Amino acid sequence: MSFDFIKDKSKKIHFIGIGGISMSGLAEILVKNGYKVSGSDMHSSHITDKLKKQDVEIYIGHNDSNIKDVDLVVYTAAIPPENPEYIKAIQLNIPLMDRAEFLGQIMKGHKYNVAISGTHGKTTTTSMLAHIILKEDVDPTILVGGELDAISGNVLAGHSDYFITEACEYKASFLKFFPYIATILNIDADHLDYYRDINHIKDTFVKFIKLIPKEGYLVANIEDENVKTILHNNDYKCTILTYGLNHGDLRAKDIIYNELGCANFNVYKEDLLLFHINLNVPGQHNVLNSLASIGASLILDFSQNSITSGLSAFNGTHRRFELKGTKNGVTVIDDYAHHPTEIKTTLSATKHYPHNKIYCVFQPHTYSRTLSLFDDFSNSFYDIDTLILADIYAAREKDTGVVSSDMLGDKIRQKNVNCINIHSFDEIVSYLKTNLQKGDILITMGAGDVVNVGEMYLK
Repeated sequence: MSFDFIKDKSKKIHFIGIGGISMSGLAEILVKNGYKVSGSDMHSSHITDKLKKQDVEIYIGHNDSNIKDVDLVVYTAAIPPENPEYIKAIQLNIPLMDRAEFLGQIMKGHKYNVAISGTHGKTTTTSMLAHIILKEDVDPTILVGGELDAISGNVLAGHSDYFITEACEYKASFLKFFPYIATILNIDADHLDYYRDINHIKDTFVKFIKLIPKEGYLVANIEDENVKTILHNNDYKCTILTYGLNHGDLRAKDIIYNELGCANFNVYKEDLLLFHINLNVPGQHNVLNSLASIGASLILDFSQNSITSGLSAFNGTHRRFELKGTKNGVTVIDDYAHHPTEIKTTLSATKHYPHNKIYCVFQPHTYSRTLSLFDDFSNSFYDIDTLILADIYAAREKDTGVVSSDMLGDKIRQKNVNCINIHSFDEIVSYLKTNLQKGDILITMGAGDVVNVGEMYLK
């Protein structure tokens, strides 16, 4: 499938799994550019409702009858080969394209493609860069893996050469992209249902870097050991800009944290002081995320005012250390953390937040991740007073009985962590109502629907 085909706005494009955060964003970009779009999803949501208001044909449930007068079918990695719409498209010889390839083809229509990659922090860093580029007023297209108030959702469809997107490594999907600038925030062991091991993951990031043209740039966290390894052991044709707290071309110095754990610091390039940054999101990890967004901004020649004011205006993305509200003196926070590294980073930031006790409700995400990182998960919850484990969120997987939330709870309790397993959200909320006291923090964590626990408590 060529980009010329996609440029033909008379074509009707159908999305299988249109309710997903990335798929819905691609659909909205097409609608804003005059295409006819339809799509299906298993459940209705505020995302599908929003698309309906933009005259997208939305079908709830997957059925071969949903394929009507369609010229191209786009599907997510989660769609199995036995999906009836997928099968119908094959029977009718309708071209099929997976989400990553389709996104890559859209990128071909832009000159300044910025692809934010890394195991952790992609959504936050993309959102930081979004805030900066919005100050530049260059009519960009922005695709975020979460919902950002500054663009009223997860996508902004512009008409310039600027395109900013997350670049996910799952199933090596980012190898179908066309980056002018790429960032690598970090490399960690994840998605081990697809990757053999960490070396397989690093090899895939090497291939990703080699997609950057000679005139392009890589912005990389030199203080991440796996990133450092692939930079030192390979030759690349692009220009590389490194960053870190103590090492790299771009550094954060004189860091001071306020009472909420948010940093202000000076940014240096080599030994030259560039400017001062005030962040309104907590944690050292967000200092590093901001350096990645600053690096991309400097390459694109964005102004100092756009960088400083854009980052100061960023208060976080939905489901990324998001303050959901307070009730009876209890602060409720939600975070998307679903990997051991993310959990430890988030809980470290939580400790800086004013609190009496910290209660964490964690919902493991997928059986494969829980099993492959079982020991790492068991060592991730030392920075809290009480851990409540919900059942594993299956997502695309089936329960084979090999691993469970109860098994993880047993392992964590062996570490002398105050951990309990509760198997329904109603029971969890009941427990919280009985035990939470004024001054406590309730943080819900996971990539599934655990956010509902905090919202149920607040109601």
